[in-house]
Amino acid sequence: MTNRVWFITGAGRGLGYLLARDALRAGDKVVATSRTVDGLAERLSAPDDSLLVLPLDVTDVRATSAAHDTAVEIFGRIDILVNNAGRAQLGWFETISEEDVRRQFEINVFGAMNMARAVLPTMRQHRSGLVVTISSVNGLVSNPGGSIYSASKFALEGWMEGLAEEIAPLGIRSLIVEPGMMRTNFLDPSTARQGHIEIADYAEAMDGFRAFIAEANGAQENDPAALSALIVAQASSPDPARRLLFGADAHDWASAKCRQLAAEIDASSARA
Repeated sequence: MTNRVWFITGAGRGLGYLLARDALRAGDKVVATSRTVDGLAERLSAPDDSLLVLPLDVTDVRATSAAHDTAVEIFGRIDILVNNAGRAQLGWFETISEEDVRRQFEINVFGAMNMARAVLPTMRQHRSGLVVTISSVNGLVSNPGGSIYSASKFALEGWMEGLAEEIAPLGIRSLIVEPGMMRTNFLDPSTARQGHIEIADYAEAMDGFRAFIAEANGAQENDPAALSALIVAQASSPDPARRLLFGADAHDWASAKCRQLAAEIDASSARA
């Protein structure tokens, strides 16, 4: 299909911006949304009939519905939904407030659900579509300092695995993307929040974790531009992947998790 219509959340920067840019370069139409859209249309530099820029907070149900309605009014349909908006709540679990835990899930999980509720009726009407979920290898593997972030990504993936089976008979496909560490603003303080409750038992470990985050920020090994190009290519495929791991680190961590699970399953069987 030519001139597909993409609806991308979190398109103001990082991978979301690159996806909007690459989809436009491919000749498609894009609805680029972000909480802050100042200068976004100018940076994407596309004809008005190909680009619609909308401010959007995905945690606002009415706003997601209104953004969908505006997109369909302008472009007539939505072919590809990219649930990319998200943030990272990092830190040891007890150092993170209940409010921050809930906020993590509101954005990473319920925000994606809000968008799916808004867009899926249109896709069902057309009996076609692709839902791209930007998860993380941390949707498969959790580590100290990432328990809450991983919990939100585990939930996101569990939901999408089931939803994919529900919508497949209706002609709607699904792609879960699981990057490793990418050179985006992901670890920047404006995106990644740290727990702020001071607990002496965790102080040394947290200091080391904060130092690791500061050192890794901007030096991650994986190129988001390469991932964007890969996602756009998958969206053009008649038989796209259901799951896309990206980066050697992601493959290594996922493979190690699979080996661990296999060993635990074997051990459980031996005890039965």
